[in-house]
Amino acid sequence: MDDTAAAPLLTSHKAKPAKAPSIDDMIETYIGATGGMQLLKAVLVAFAWAFDAQQVFISVFTDAEPPWHCVGSSANSPCSPATASPCALPPGTWTRDRPAETSVVSEWALGCAGPALISLPASSFFAGCLAGGFLLTTLADSLLGRKKMLVFSLVSMSIAGVLTAFAPNVWAYAALRFVAGFARSMIGTCTLVLSTELVGKRWRDMVSVVAFVCFTVGFASLPALAYALRQASWRSMYLWTSVPCLFYAILLCFLAPESPRWLLVHGRKEDAGAIGGGVFSTIQTMWERPWALRRLTAIMVAGFGVGMVYFGMPLSVGNLGTNLYLSVAYNALAELPSAMLSWLLIARFDRRSSVVVLSVAAAACSLACVAIPQDATAARMAAELLSFFATCTAYDVILIYSIELFPTSVRNSAVGLVRQAMVLGGVVAPVLIAFGQEWSF
Repeated sequence: MDDTAAAPLLTSHKAKPAKAPSIDDMIETYIGATGGMQLLKAVLVAFAWAFDAQQVFISVFTDAEPPWHCVGSSANSPCSPATASPCALPPGTWTRDRPAETSVVSEWALGCAGPALISLPASSFFAGCLAGGFLLTTLADSLLGRKKMLVFSLVSMSIAGVLTAFAPNVWAYAALRFVAGFARSMIGTCTLVLSTELVGKRWRDMVSVVAFVCFTVGFASLPALAYALRQASWRSMYLWTSVPCLFYAILLCFLAPESPRWLLVHGRKEDAGAIGGGVFSTIQTMWERPWALRRLTAIMVAGFGVGMVYFGMPLSVGNLGTNLYLSVAYNALAELPSAMLSWLLIARFDRRSSVVVLSVAAAACSLACVAIPQDATAARMAAELLSFFATCTAYDVILIYSIELFPTSVRNSAVGLVRQAMVLGGVVAPVLIAFGQEWSF
């Protein structure tokens, strides 16, 4: 008898026709037609991506180097507006435009500490995401289920965010960012998988796009919040983003149901052995199916490149010479048409071709940012936005594509591995940005 839980949503053209009802057919019979309440609960789950986005990109503002200016009117002063960095200037010849506590960089004097230390907090966060993804990824498929794993991740991330607001030095700050990244690692995967499994096949693509829109809402809220708190301590940003997330997690605990798909598969004895066992067990399952291993390898390689640009662009947008708040807001708003385009591509075009075309377009626009002269800030900003737009769309399509490529018994784990490949790009991006600021060309 065929194991229907091991059937991917997108099957190879060489695959044998299924002889038994698929998991999707069973789920449709079990939950019936998707109603308004099911859609509402799916949207409630999808909103977790708003808080996820805030923690991913909060360092764009908290770790930004504040602008500075020369003080004094002496003609012999070594300070001048043309000076690239104040690190070599004598004390008293320059000052920050804002209070030191508005940024981690100025409060702990990291601006002249070197690129490694400047990039440490952001890289630590993504390293935590990477570690958490490998250690926690199968819990949502096995012991905890989608809902409990999501609630646990949200609560843990919130607590870590509150503690970050009281970090006494950069080392404690980086360690707490690692913890926040570790806790956050499963939010995106569990949210996407749970929200799509709560509805029927007809509504799955729409719910996926709603999740991407919620991510945009969270991302877009950051520049507004940062601007409102621009004269306040960077610690306020963590409190204002972490405390609401904690209340949301409590609400989700009582209102969101567990995935019917997970409950069905978890209750079948013949499928229990195929669930859990860690990342290596998932890879072993893939190894037994060469077609699945090839798919996983290919989509993880694509995810790494897309993730490097996706997480790196917002962190480096301040280097374009434009207003930081407006630049980040433009990037956040680019996610909205990106989500709509993702929906169109998923509905009408081939997934693989879409990812290839979008990745090439993003790479071309990224290179254009380097080629365009520095004084042409508007043109550089336009190229950056086009690159980020293409990358956002590719990011969304890859995530939906990965859900469809793998069987239910390892789907959460496989999607988690794809996300970890993207996060690995996020680990590398802050380091490259810091070195780029040190040795720009």
